[in-house]
Amino acid sequence: MGVVLGDNQYGKAQIRLMKVDRDAASHVLHDLNVSVTLAGDLAATHLDGDNAGVLPTDSQKNTVYAFAREHGVGEIEDFALRLARHFVDAQPTIHRARVHVEESPWQRVTLAGRPAPHSFTQTGAEGRTTTVTYDGRGEWVRSGITDLVLLSSTDSEFTGFLRDRYTTLAEADDRILCTSVNAQWRHGSTEVDWAKSFETARTAVVEAFADTYSRSLQQTLYAMGERLLEACEGVAEVRLSLPNRHHFLVDLSPFGLDNPGEVFHVDDRPYGLIEGTLLRDDATAAPEAW
Repeated sequence: MGVVLGDNQYGKAQIRLMKVDRDAASHVLHDLNVSVTLAGDLAATHLDGDNAGVLPTDSQKNTVYAFAREHGVGEIEDFALRLARHFVDAQPTIHRARVHVEESPWQRVTLAGRPAPHSFTQTGAEGRTTTVTYDGRGEWVRSGITDLVLLSSTDSEFTGFLRDRYTTLAEADDRILCTSVNAQWRHGSTEVDWAKSFETARTAVVEAFADTYSRSLQQTLYAMGERLLEACEGVAEVRLSLPNRHHFLVDLSPFGLDNPGEVFHVDDRPYGLIEGTLLRDDATAAPEAW
């Protein structure tokens, strides 16, 4: 039996970084979690233990910290692009770099009605992400959002679904719809106002959730993706993952009480998971980006 080495990669994961911009009286925080993945001419280290072409993962970590100081962070897409280009262009054995960045937002504390210049509070689980892939010939940028929790207390139903011998779920013509949005969208170029694009995309997702009468979470997913593509002309593709955070009406009849859609049991697991991809009909596929 012959054995050959297939696809392989390596890198440094979960590099935690806090960069404080002190250029003005009001400081700016960049709270990042960075992961680097490299691929290339690395067969020798797998087959012979020859590490001559391997850039240590510790060096990758140090590069992230050094670049934050030397070049600043700015928008996370720009930071990831600088890193990915460096790893490929500086090392002949590295042919592809992928840099994933998660940014956690902080909000200024208010003092006497004014934003504090250097005191902050963390705003919750919601985060902004980017994933950049660069191979020396092309580069692809995905932006994204994680753990954006949205809830509608009405204008949602789930009826007329397929039934089999194991189905016990009752139809619901008025239910709570709650999800934690995880979305990634692929840009058609790198000439983008990243901050404006992100805010436009986020607004589109939130507004589509709020003004769509939902007959299924799948329908809501499609509305979100469609609205994002309509609002962001430079985006070619969007992928969404929506867990259904179930809220079940509690039966209060044993206590002589009615429950007109007011008291719910929140069930965090198991949960439905709805996922889908939307593309512009004229978009070019880019599997390298994913």
